[in-house]
Amino acid sequence: MTERLITHLRHVDLAVPDFDKQLGFYSGTWGLRTEHTDSGLAYLAAEGSPEQYIVRLRQSADKRIDLISFGTATAADVDTLAGQLAADGVQLIGEPDTLQTPGGGYGFRFFDNEGRTVEISSDVEARQHRTIEEGESIPVRLSHVVLNSADPEGTVAFYEKHLAFALSDTLMHPRMGNMMWFMRTNAWHHSMAVARGPHPSLHHASFEMRGIDEYMRGTGRLLRAGVEKIWGPGRHMAGNNTFSYFLDPHGNTVEYTTELEVLDEDTWHPHLYDFTNPEVSDQWGTANAMNEFVAQRSFNDPDKGLFVAPPV
Repeated sequence: MTERLITHLRHVDLAVPDFDKQLGFYSGTWGLRTEHTDSGLAYLAAEGSPEQYIVRLRQSADKRIDLISFGTATAADVDTLAGQLAADGVQLIGEPDTLQTPGGGYGFRFFDNEGRTVEISSDVEARQHRTIEEGESIPVRLSHVVLNSADPEGTVAFYEKHLAFALSDTLMHPRMGNMMWFMRTNAWHHSMAVARGPHPSLHHASFEMRGIDEYMRGTGRLLRAGVEKIWGPGRHMAGNNTFSYFLDPHGNTVEYTTELEVLDEDTWHPHLYDFTNPEVSDQWGTANAMNEFVAQRSFNDPDKGLFVAPPV
């Protein structure tokens, strides 16, 4: 078993054609703070997070996931992972080096099995942040990222083998088989999940709120603003977290959540949940039904960035 050196999820970077509209949504309606900008680039932080940014937006002709970033504890861990990946034949985009992004640090990038760009980094300067106050309906941190995969079994195996992600739970359907795998890098139930889909793409990015009241206030705030809600509000069984899914201006699904389960990793055993049981999707029974329409919106457009490293 590979030693787990990944400590946490840092940020998700998205490229979009209409940069201004996307930036207005995330920095205004969604509740993130624009911390750094450059020509056609914006780095957005969560007020409650020490991460320099949790979303990066980049102007591009193509809609794509630019990269997903994970942290390690030390530069030595970065070097160890880079060496192990290279030895296993994984394509590195570059050798570990000083990062040229806000907060600096030390890291490298590589392509996963389906061609997504992944960044591993350490020693990024912590951002001055604050405690989110009662009633504030803005994200505290980036909770997790869910990926659509045309080869989900292969993708799960890749992250288990190379980055020591652990399986927390699996969702299955009696006719379609296993459909979603929840994977963790620390005691949070999942930092990433892999969903069976028609093509590689972003399924959704999820943002943690302070608590139930702030989560519901945020859900209501987006509804009043006319943002299209896909699914929710409700509470999943896997992870025991709340959910409200919306579409950003480019059709990416984004989620407000809270109370994601923290596991005792020494005693945890993964469950296999049948999501035809309504309580598996939503324990509360308050969300709209998970139907074909909802599922298709989460498929997203095919990612145009596979095996193409972002320019920044």
